[in-house]
Amino acid sequence: MRVVVEADGGSRGNPGPAGYGAVVRDVTSGDVLLERYGALGTTTNNVAEYQGLIAGLRAAAELGAARVDVRMDSKLVVEQMSGRWQIKNPGLRPLAAEAATLVNGFAQVTFDWIPRERNKLADALANRAMDEAAGKPVRDVIEPEEKPAGAPRSWAPPSLDAATRLILVRHGETALTKQGRYSGRGDVPLSDEGEAQAMAAAGRVAGISRDVAAVVSSPLRRCTRTAELIAAELGGVPVTVMPELIECDFGDWEGLSFAEVRERWPDEMDRWLDSTSVAPPGGESFQAVSKRVRGALATLRSAYPSSVVVVVSHVSPIKLILRDALAAGDAFLHRLFLDAAGVSTVDMWPDGGIAVRSVNETAHLR
Repeated sequence: MRVVVEADGGSRGNPGPAGYGAVVRDVTSGDVLLERYGALGTTTNNVAEYQGLIAGLRAAAELGAARVDVRMDSKLVVEQMSGRWQIKNPGLRPLAAEAATLVNGFAQVTFDWIPRERNKLADALANRAMDEAAGKPVRDVIEPEEKPAGAPRSWAPPSLDAATRLILVRHGETALTKQGRYSGRGDVPLSDEGEAQAMAAAGRVAGISRDVAAVVSSPLRRCTRTAELIAAELGGVPVTVMPELIECDFGDWEGLSFAEVRERWPDEMDRWLDSTSVAPPGGESFQAVSKRVRGALATLRSAYPSSVVVVVSHVSPIKLILRDALAAGDAFLHRLFLDAAGVSTVDMWPDGGIAVRSVNETAHLR
């Protein structure tokens, strides 16, 4: 797996209040896989820039990357890590050594200088860290609008030969699903109706393709059971659990209805509906879910090129996958309805091309 790390750091005063930011991107599509940022107290720009590099390399290692292309607008860090400049500042030597140790854990790492305008997201994350530490209001960090290189646009029908096809299946019904209650990390089983729905979904998946390379699932029982029934229909394809596919953690709202949450947490509910960066009390934001799900997709695309993979998950992860695939805004998350045991199909190419074939198919449930 090959990724791009964009890293930056800054200090308001040099030395002064400092922070770092780092982004890990898919090398072909430019999609953001992970973000890291943090405040550093009082220090210099160069220290903050090295901390951004270290955070980015650690994030790349978490994703299991073998090759990393580091891009920074710090000429000093790029030249020193490339071995062309000496490290004269004794305060930077331990940081450079830590970064070098991380570099040695990959098969290949390259360092390239880029202008600041091409490092906007990492810079924005570093500034966000400083703002949060200072108690200032923080706006959501928005991905720059430039389209990533390598994401082609065409009306021509693409060839499926090189695509990874994802067949996305929401788990069958549970007792909480039927009652319209928030069902996040609670490990509730399928109902009898949910079992029947999962078997019907298995038939639909087999109708799309019987040449399936893998069936992957959230670790929760309602998904693993759905995945087992699909795998059995496909002739015994092994089921692999991917923790990143687990549902959003709804925290204190778990098991409650929308009306109950609206009555008890009206302000928190409004903030949650307004921004994907806001988490339910004690829970997880959709931005956090998106980061781990993007990492899971990057792993699947790398592990199963030109193959069909069945992904059994929950409403939130599947909505976020479809939002990204359709290049839609966050309002999409509140406008799309996904039925229990509904099936969606997405094709992804190595050059960043994406084709959404279907969304929430339910004819098999009638």
